[in-house]
Amino acid sequence: MVRERTVETPGGTEAADRVADVLLLFARSDSPLGVSQIARDLSLSKAVVHRILQSLVSRSLAKVVPGGSSYVLGPAALGLSARAWSQIDVRSIASPILRRLRDTTRETTTLSVLVGNERIYLDQFESPEEVKMVIEIGPRYPLHSGASSRAILAFLSLSLIDEAVRQLRARRAGLDEDGYRDGLDRVREQGYATSINERNTGAASIAAPFFDSAGNVMGSISSSGPAFRYAIEDHEEHAALVVEASHAITQRLRG
Repeated sequence: MVRERTVETPGGTEAADRVADVLLLFARSDSPLGVSQIARDLSLSKAVVHRILQSLVSRSLAKVVPGGSSYVLGPAALGLSARAWSQIDVRSIASPILRRLRDTTRETTTLSVLVGNERIYLDQFESPEEVKMVIEIGPRYPLHSGASSRAILAFLSLSLIDEAVRQLRARRAGLDEDGYRDGLDRVREQGYATSINERNTGAASIAAPFFDSAGNVMGSISSSGPAFRYAIEDHEEHAALVVEASHAITQRLRG
């Protein structure tokens, strides 16, 4: 039986470094990766890359794209991402800002974070009103629908936007794709997204993104409540409060 030689490196062992490099390459890529591309980018042999991918697939850290020979991150990797979010202090950084926004607007405020090509709610501060919006922490949501999702999607790569449009097209017959993409352009221009009864739940929301020190979108915050309380005349004032809060979170994350 032939065994690979274990070589110590500053980061640990050569084998461990290679696995870490492959995972980090997936994290930086906006599209699926094949064996040849990974081998070329990391200066590894195809045989080594193939063995690493087989190991990652067996542990659900990677998965094969259906109908092809390329790979993407698997559910276990996304689970690690969600776990990492729970361990960093974005929640504690955002909490006083979201609480203040809730007290000012008297509507439920939420914190969403990007996990892979989906988002999850990480925290919320409920409205004091009898009729209010309440969300469930933890479930994954697609990026194509809802203000909190589109506030994130508008600032992601074109490949992820294209994928979100494909998902939405499969769900919604007769989708006005040009109109949808124009809407994302408006989100980028004005810095926030809105939704009113978008999922036929009677809820309305105004959401704005926050960013890390490198300018990458990390997630979004929202002010949400029943649609009948989101009057058109105070829309811009309400949105300005949400944007101000999101900017405050970005500044704290960078500082």
